[in-house]
Amino acid sequence: MTSMVPTAAHDEPSEPALPPITMVGPDFPFPYDDFLAHPAGLGQIPATEHGTEVAVIGGGLSGIISAYELMKMGLKPVVYEADKIGGRLRTVGFEGCDPSLTAEMGAMRFPPSSTALQYYIDLVGLETKPFPNPLAPDTPSTVVDLKGESHYAHTIDDLPPVYREVAEAWNACLEEGADFSDMNRALRERDVPRIREIWAKLVEKLDNQTFYGFLCESEAFKSFRHREIFGQVGFGTGGWDTDFPNSILEILRVVYTEADDHHRGIVGGSQQLPVRLWEREPEKLVHWAPGTSLSSLHGGDPRPAVTRLHRTAGNGITVTDASGDIRTYKAAVFTAQSWMLLSKIACDDSLFPIDHWTAMERTHYMESSKLFVPVDRPFWLDKDEETGRDVMSMTLTDRMTRGTYLLDDGPDKPAVICLSYTWCDDSLKWLPLSANERLEVMLKSLGEIYPKVDIRKHIIGNPVTVSWENEPYFMGAFKANLPGHYRYQRRLFTHFMQDRLPEDKRGLFLAGDDISWTAGWAEGAVQTALNAVWGVMHQFGGGTDPSNPGPGDRYDELAPVELPED
Repeated sequence: MTSMVPTAAHDEPSEPALPPITMVGPDFPFPYDDFLAHPAGLGQIPATEHGTEVAVIGGGLSGIISAYELMKMGLKPVVYEADKIGGRLRTVGFEGCDPSLTAEMGAMRFPPSSTALQYYIDLVGLETKPFPNPLAPDTPSTVVDLKGESHYAHTIDDLPPVYREVAEAWNACLEEGADFSDMNRALRERDVPRIREIWAKLVEKLDNQTFYGFLCESEAFKSFRHREIFGQVGFGTGGWDTDFPNSILEILRVVYTEADDHHRGIVGGSQQLPVRLWEREPEKLVHWAPGTSLSSLHGGDPRPAVTRLHRTAGNGITVTDASGDIRTYKAAVFTAQSWMLLSKIACDDSLFPIDHWTAMERTHYMESSKLFVPVDRPFWLDKDEETGRDVMSMTLTDRMTRGTYLLDDGPDKPAVICLSYTWCDDSLKWLPLSANERLEVMLKSLGEIYPKVDIRKHIIGNPVTVSWENEPYFMGAFKANLPGHYRYQRRLFTHFMQDRLPEDKRGLFLAGDDISWTAGWAEGAVQTALNAVWGVMHQFGGGTDPSNPGPGDRYDELAPVELPED
């Protein structure tokens, strides 16, 4: 999701004195990037625990980072993965096409505010490049097509005045209802007391409010037409009307931290990040011989899918996998989507306190679908002889496709089109259709917007598609809290602080972006992985260097606002 309509922070002249924003977030403003970059490292465990096995369930980004950092401390992570390393960092190729042509089925764009994520991108030597979001500086052109009327633009000022009015309404709405500028400044300056002061009031005031209700209560958005346009193309790729039923607190977390802006893609595909970490041989290792990697500890492949989790004597976490293998661990990190614990994995109730089970049951996942095709070249850069415009553009529309993205590596190379990226109800409309059936509907919709363009003649391979709600090990794309869900999310995020739990409920740690406050962003997967690493280290009697306190060490200072239960 990206910013098409500028927010308050983008309309005003920039202030050079302010540091760049980072996704420290208003709920738990811990500086994960500083924690990672500190020369003292993330902490250490007693030598008597070196080589002890720890289960890591899920080989997505959160699981691989958890395993990587635990290995560096001298523990032996045992990674379980039902499919392939990567999770929702899933990069696929096109059968019969050049291997350089890839499609990002999951995460495909990353904001610079994701500074903990960027640490690992830099660590494994990956490059990024600007992602062609609507009206972004590096996007050649954008077409907004609503109600059968198309507008061609390079900047928002090229669109009809109503779009500027919508932008101004959103800016005013944020200032009026959410202290936007004040919070944005506090986050940039990492002014923790001010962040907590602003956010505590907003959480209490807005936890029961939907995104749409927040707009409707603003005088700036009294116009239904403005709300409709904002929902269809507003500050989202294809609009955020699919988010209108969700909690406004989820939206504020995104806009405060500028997670919706200045996106970059990973050259060669995002799945390279967890794969490279899996194969990486860290220079600074405790206990393990030089040249050790996660891959080498596993003989090249992770353990298969987990089918059962239960507690055994001595508070052991016993894991049964799809091969029938049974192993018991002193600690485990669960990084798959939490709904897996309710359906795909047989679990004992004793794994978690009942309030945490309730929180997992109430977790709300967003659906999401994509379809990509490979094409012979970036033909969209051809010029229309009559208008001089690009023959095709990054497209936002209220038609079935909603968001269409044009991805290339140069004018003379094969390229890729993401014909459609949709969420929620728009995603469910595609669910019964095969890839080829989806392709036909999309080509028809885009043909109505670009009647002169024959997209089909440029297609050089079969389409690839995904509907994350239909993926058996995911059941949805990402978590998005509904109104009233703040308390549930707090329980899941703070679960790594297990001294507060009964002894028979400790040892199994939750991580992943659905556990984080920044769901749907890879940064949340990184942050909760680091929380879990701290929790495991603490359980094994280890600790951080005094010069580099971890998230658990600073928890009492930074703990998320606690709302009353009664």
